[in-house]
Amino acid sequence: MKRDYYDVLGIQRNADDNAVKKAYRQAALKYHPDRNPDDPDAEEKFKEATEAYEVLKDPELRSLYDRYGHEGVKAGVRGGGGGFGGFSSFDEALNIFMREFGGFGFEDLFRGGRGRRTARPRGADIKVRVKISLEDVMNGVKKTIRLPVLDTCPDCNGNGVREGGNASRCPACGGSGEIQQVQRSLFGQFVRVGPCANCGGEGQVIDDPCRTCQGEGRKKREMSFELDIPPGVATDDYLTLRGQGNVGRRGGPRGDLLAVIEVEPDPRFTRRGADLVHDLPVTFSQAALGTTVEVPTLTQPARVKVPPGVQTGHVIQLRGKGLPHLRRGGRGDLFVRVVVVTPSELSDEERELFEQLSTIESPAEVSQDGGGFWQKVKDALFD
Repeated sequence: MKRDYYDVLGIQRNADDNAVKKAYRQAALKYHPDRNPDDPDAEEKFKEATEAYEVLKDPELRSLYDRYGHEGVKAGVRGGGGGFGGFSSFDEALNIFMREFGGFGFEDLFRGGRGRRTARPRGADIKVRVKISLEDVMNGVKKTIRLPVLDTCPDCNGNGVREGGNASRCPACGGSGEIQQVQRSLFGQFVRVGPCANCGGEGQVIDDPCRTCQGEGRKKREMSFELDIPPGVATDDYLTLRGQGNVGRRGGPRGDLLAVIEVEPDPRFTRRGADLVHDLPVTFSQAALGTTVEVPTLTQPARVKVPPGVQTGHVIQLRGKGLPHLRRGGRGDLFVRVVVVTPSELSDEERELFEQLSTIESPAEVSQDGGGFWQKVKDALFD
């Protein structure tokens, strides 16, 4: 069972961003495996601290975690963000630390230990758009997608070396993967550290590369992915399948798979967040006399009462008939917007009735009995 993220970093639940970052840096330096060669659990503790930091530094993921715990974060969907499922390798967690702190302090702290651990380049993320219907937004949906992905080469197991061959330490950088260049200027001497051009920062060179992948350690193949899309998502929300993207070169950690949601338009509704709008066309006589009609919803049809004398633009609200809210309980509403349709073609009978009506109608006139224009319409149609 995963530990509470706040306990992992040793902070209070109301800690601000600076406190979260400071606590993570201290934990990462404390638990780095090169600093704890006799602790077999150090690597997992380093990954655990990095996972806690990745969640608590992000306002939306942190909110999901505070409400629903680890499961809420794992299944979370965000606009500009995604679910989080931890790290599959130490190198992936190390890359997070290097991203945040630029490796500050690592070289000095770990010098003389097991030596610098050369992190292989991370694989590229994969981004795919997944189309779903409005019904899928209402109920949630599980989808299986197939994509071409760079996967570990089966012939060399990802190391890029032909069977029987081997990789040797890079002579240019001595296996560190870095080259230091000393530059002098008017302000003094500067040391510039960059990736070794001879080995691409990997610390090793291959004399006899695998013929299947040409030394890359990876080969493209189709893979299936299961997506569990929760109710209430919107277009451009996305799910993050961490560590499910392309594998890195020669055993580098995988990138992520970003499944971007695209909700297909539904001709029956216009969406406004969790609310839906449905345009209800009514005839002139229905508008004048009032009527009860059936309107569509995403579950089952509902009957609404259109009042007599209704005008175009009148809205009837059906509470709870909209879409689920993504991050909280309950559902939005369905707004039925009345549109009075003027006929473009009339039958002979209709024309005769409207001609009779035109001789008596007067919108500004109010009859002596108070019925006014709409009462005359009813009288004319029912006589």
